[in-house]
Formats: sequence, structure tokens, C-alpha cells
Amino acid sequence: MIVLKLGGSVITEKDRPETLDGEALERAADAIAAAIDGGLEDLVVVHGGGSFGHYNASEHGVSTTEGTRDATAVLDIHGAMKTLNQFVLGRLLERDVQAVPVHPFSAAARDSEGELDLPTGQVETMLAEGFVPVLHGDVIAHAGAGATVVSGDELVADLARTLEADRVGLCSTVPGVLDGDDAVIDRIDEFDAVAAVLGASDATDVTGGMAGKVRTLLALEAEASIFGLEALESFLEGENPGTTID
Repeated sequence: MIVLKLGGSVITEKDRPETLDGEALERAADAIAAAIDGGLEDLVVVHGGGSFGHYNASEHGVSTTEGTRDATAVLDIHGAMKTLNQFVLGRLLERDVQAVPVHPFSAAARDSEGELDLPTGQVETMLAEGFVPVLHGDVIAHAGAGATVVSGDELVADLARTLEADRVGLCSTVPGVLDGDDAVIDRIDEFDAVAAVLGASDATDVTGGMAGKVRTLLALEAEASIFGLEALESFLEGENPGTTID
């Protein structure tokens, strides 16, 4: 069982509102299709918001902690993410990957403490029936706060725990977590060791940047990898490219 995240900054032009990086998405879809053709089973895909979700969330002042009770804001963010999700599904379906959508807005919620509740029965059934579930960052109902953002990284972590994933992969725009000299850090097993070199995203990002990704992955039982698009195929083949986090 693999949970794979396609970073929003990978598949969109993150500094241009609602702009797809079509070439990068094609490459990602090619790698996924090749892996499935090669026998890979039980794959769950999650994609980030990139210039679709992050832009709209930022415009409305909504984040993982700052909520809204404005239905127009919710629909703007969710609608942008559904559009991006359709692009992802379309590229996968063109390659005969049996990809189907799971929209967190209709499935997940946060309690008053901000804890995520994501039922996964539908995802497990989809996997058992041969589908590839494709989730995405989204807005979700949040008790006491209206609606807040749920990031792709949060979804990956929750799915990995609930589904007892064997491996987790985050496909990013960088070849791994970089140190102060821009060299890839091979392995991370504690946050404090790399805290000084982790910063926020260069573009609009309401979900925490690289530091948030590393913190999230360190909390998982499953081994995780952060790697660039060029290494996606090797990750799906069972290798550990980029930075391993355990």
C-alpha cells in the first residue's frame, strides 16, 4: 500500500493563479501508469492545491487554522480544487489508470480542537475494487470555525495511519530536503536536526511549507520519502530517492 502526494507546486505554476503545469502533470501521470502496468496495486494519490487552492484560500484569508463562514469563499476554494482534480483525473484516465475522485469537503471535518476526522471506508472499498482513489487539499467543515483548509499533507498522514500504508511518498519541486548548501539530506529522524535549514514555501502556501511536511512525516509509522518529479518512477518501483524520513 502506497500513499503518494503530488505537490501542488509540481503540477501547477504556483506563482500564477489557477495555472496548470501540464508538462509536469503528464510526466507524473506517465510514471503512475507505468508503475500500475508493472504490477503496482493499492495506490492512493493525493494532490496539493498549488495555484488553484492556495491562491483562492489566501484571497479569502482561509488557512488550516483561520476559518470562514462565507459560502462564497468555500465554493471558490472547493471549486478551484475540483477543477484541478479533474485535470489530474483526466491525465490518469487517458493512460487507463482507473482513477476516481474523493472530495474531502464532502467526507471530512475538524472538531473544535482542530483534529481531522476523515472516514476512509470508501477509499478502502475503492482500492478493493481496483480503483485508484485521488484526493486533494480542500476546505472542510470545522466545528466553531466555519470551514478551514485541510492540506494534502494532512490527508496523506491521516490516510497512511488509517490504511496502514507501507510507504509514503511526497513528490516535490526539489530533489529532497535540502541543507544549507542545497545538498539533499539523505535521512531525517528528528526535526531539531534540520529545523535551522527548513523554511516556508517561496510562493503562496497556507499549509506550512517544507517544515510542516517534515513534521507531519516524522509522526508516521510508515517510512516516507520526499523527492523530485524526476524520481517519481523510481519511488513507485520501490526505491528510496531523495530524503528518507522515519
